[in-house]
Amino acid sequence: MRIVRLGSARAAAEELALSPSALSRRVANLEEFIGKKLFTRAHQSMQLTDDGRAFYDAVSPHLEALAAAVEDQSENLTLWRLHLGVLPLFGSQRLFPRLPELRKLHPRLHIDMDTGPHLETRVGDTLDCAILLVREPDPSFHSFRLDHNQVYAICARHVADEIGEKPTLAALSDQTFLVHQEMPDSFSAWKNAVGLGRLEPAAIDHYDSGQLLLEAAAQGLGIAIMHDDHFRRAGDKRLALLFPDKDVESPYSYWFVCRPKALDTRPVRVFYEWLVNAGL
Repeated sequence: MRIVRLGSARAAAEELALSPSALSRRVANLEEFIGKKLFTRAHQSMQLTDDGRAFYDAVSPHLEALAAAVEDQSENLTLWRLHLGVLPLFGSQRLFPRLPELRKLHPRLHIDMDTGPHLETRVGDTLDCAILLVREPDPSFHSFRLDHNQVYAICARHVADEIGEKPTLAALSDQTFLVHQEMPDSFSAWKNAVGLGRLEPAAIDHYDSGQLLLEAAAQGLGIAIMHDDHFRRAGDKRLALLFPDKDVESPYSYWFVCRPKALDTRPVRVFYEWLVNAGL
């Protein structure tokens, strides 16, 4: 199963604390036993053949069930404890509304939430896994992209009324813009996409909380540069969009990340598989 997940005999051997040659012998013995070629080999890469895919699909659910049965009978594993790093706005808008269904599916899974700084650097140390807002995660992580977003300028309705339906460079130059610390390039991406590359606002204020960023915009403290998904999920009637017809692709996405070996632990694997299938 590790070879299938990692696509490499060498990487799988490292996780299993085996030599590549020892792992290759085990694969060869399995192929000889069932009488079918399971993998194609090219340099360090190993990919399933059609027979290998059929064998894997037939066997892997039973291996998962066996592992689950063993854990269910263990008195030492009464709970599955997961240490998850997550940004507060993602947690409140997207994760928490769906956690009751996760609890019903896996009542033994309990999650310690960490919204502290520097989530990425703590994955594999104090965190089992994290949901990050980044351009691209560190390639040493196992990662899964959770979304694609558009960037919008979001402000209080009365501010939008003052600026007008067709905001000019002069009108926007008098405004304060609000930018999330995790998305420093979002403002430049938005300016260039709407044809305001020369815009120099009165000030740019930075926030480390998306929730506070939205509230500041709603209170008329500035124009927030944020993802369309956050605006839609907030459902805050105090807020309005500038240039609502301009689609600006965000440089950033939400990603699930963990160390590759962490997927072999049941809490991380259960949460990861649920997250992918839940479509958050």
